[in-house]
Amino acid sequence: MKALIAAAVLALGLPAFAQQQEAKPLEPGREALAIPYEKYKLPNGLEVILARDTKLPVVAVNVWYHVGAYNEQPGRTGFAHLFEHMMFQGSKHVPDDVHISMLEQLGANDLNGTTNFDRTNYFETVPSNHLETALWLESDRMGFLLDALDLKKLDNQREVVKNERRQGVETRPYGVAQEKLWQTLFPAPHPYHGKVIGSMKDLDAATLDEVKDFFRKWYAPANATLAVVGDFDPKQARALIEKYFGSLPSGPKPEKPQVAAVKHTKEQVIRHDEKVGTLPTVMMAWLTPAYFTEGDAAGDVLANALGTGKSSRLYRRLVLEKGLAQSVSASQQSLGAQSVFIIEAVARPGISSDALAREIDAVLDEVRREGITQEELNRSRTRFETQMLAGLQSVGGFGGKADVLQSYNHYVSDPGYLDEDLARYDAVTVDKARDFARDLLKPEARVVVHAVPAQKSPASSKKETR
Repeated sequence: MKALIAAAVLALGLPAFAQQQEAKPLEPGREALAIPYEKYKLPNGLEVILARDTKLPVVAVNVWYHVGAYNEQPGRTGFAHLFEHMMFQGSKHVPDDVHISMLEQLGANDLNGTTNFDRTNYFETVPSNHLETALWLESDRMGFLLDALDLKKLDNQREVVKNERRQGVETRPYGVAQEKLWQTLFPAPHPYHGKVIGSMKDLDAATLDEVKDFFRKWYAPANATLAVVGDFDPKQARALIEKYFGSLPSGPKPEKPQVAAVKHTKEQVIRHDEKVGTLPTVMMAWLTPAYFTEGDAAGDVLANALGTGKSSRLYRRLVLEKGLAQSVSASQQSLGAQSVFIIEAVARPGISSDALAREIDAVLDEVRREGITQEELNRSRTRFETQMLAGLQSVGGFGGKADVLQSYNHYVSDPGYLDEDLARYDAVTVDKARDFARDLLKPEARVVVHAVPAQKSPASSKKETR
């Protein structure tokens, strides 16, 4: 789900160390979507976003570190995801493996951490009277994690991550095929090459010193943003944030790697011998504009029209009318450097991946010539607005208010980006969706993977049924 939300200003007095960034008012008719907020920065560089919501006596604490797989070095991948696990293992003043249990005993929910190519985040929602404990726990692992990190802990979590990779890639249907697709889209040494989780080889090669150096560089206050959203007293919250985060040392904000854009001018087709999935699958992917840049919203709308729901064009054609596929999807995975438009279809028994590819191409050719209909465009917009409203029902968790404010802040440095974001989708027309397909979804600009299970001989089939 694309996080789409933002804010109107909340006029609150700020302490001397804070520099407030004011939000813009929303367009008439959209006031109900507003999240009143204030944004300021501590002297050590930590950004803070505060947003009051007093409907329920809970508060969300949400920390984004502006580091993901994009910030890793070739040969040392998976570090950001590794720390997603390490950050729950204990820090200087928090015993080993009690971070989660302490929060759960307080009644916390929506408690998790996630990593993608562009960022890492940690979040929890607690009863309002336990805000101080949540802030203390987050500050302790930000400032004192390395005091408790040793080789034993690293080795333990290294094995946990390797097992997660086995389950999510090696033994998952079409997992290896998807990794091959991504690696071909972004050839090494591009930082989007491969999976966020990293490779087995790189995880094994990581030393304790290298892991610690990565943390010192990227997990400092100057490279983090703290959002507190919910039922809290603003004056008290600012005092607690200063108490627990203000004294943490921090160096300069690290520079984001500068990486040249990738461009494909010749179709690349991969024939993958699928070991886990039992039906042929075809995947097609193209590189598209980065998140929040021109064209990204058109990719969202087109993907939704093509592959979301039983009324989508690909589902109607491949599943309902032709009976070629048992499932089909299309998505625009929006990322900070370059986005990826992906179509994936799983064949019905007896249908080849080549047959699926031909029918997908027939649908794409129609869209390149004629575009989508106004009805398809309207339906796509309605889905995005529904997703938006659903996420805004909670202050924390995946896609909640805190997460959305953080997302806007991370990508465009403006938590109050609602109007601009909605305007991107308002500006998409049937002609722009057609132009996106015509200009960006060219056959010569794509990577195609045919993941086909090996054919079993009659003798082996008989043996397996005994």
